[in-house]
Amino acid sequence: MKLIVGLGNPGIEYQFTPHNAGFLAVDRIAEDCGVVITNRRGRALTARARFAGQDVLLAKPETYMNLSGLSVAALVEELEIEDVTKDVIVLYDELAFPLGQFRIAQRGSANGHNGVKSVSGALGTEEWIRVRIGVGKPALEDGREIKAGGRDYLLTPMRKQELAVLDEVLDRVKVAVETVLTKGVSAAMNEFNRRAEPEQGEGGGK
Repeated sequence: MKLIVGLGNPGIEYQFTPHNAGFLAVDRIAEDCGVVITNRRGRALTARARFAGQDVLLAKPETYMNLSGLSVAALVEELEIEDVTKDVIVLYDELAFPLGQFRIAQRGSANGHNGVKSVSGALGTEEWIRVRIGVGKPALEDGREIKAGGRDYLLTPMRKQELAVLDEVLDRVKVAVETVLTKGVSAAMNEFNRRAEPEQGEGGGK
């Protein structure tokens, strides 16, 4: 059983905010699988599904972002997952990348993201597969970066045109997760990470 977790905040007021990109991504996978994430277990809303030929549990922690690790750890224990480096995939928002981009990684620091910090702390390792979904502001034409404004920006509902860009990204994220499951994380990184524009640095506190 693979555990696929989207990070975000529960509540309708947060539904379409940048910080909920992970929730929206796991919802997109659920939609593709024909399931709805409504069961409650491990302090999360969950759904069992068959995805990319594998049994998966899709999860959206109800602990709020900063305590996401409590839910992830509870689900790992309940599912008796022995190797979190291979069987746990976490989808979340990333300010360091502009909206429209995403990256797959096998490990990494929290980079200022409190949800990621919580997951790594609860699992006792930074080695777990993650898909970082860009929500940062794109650079201006002259190359200058626009600072996104941290917490206020992350918790403010996205505009219609931003949601349209994210919608297209969520479809690609779904295919990327499918590729991780069918071909492995290295193959997925080779296929999807090289498509993106050059990174604009790794900053982006939350």
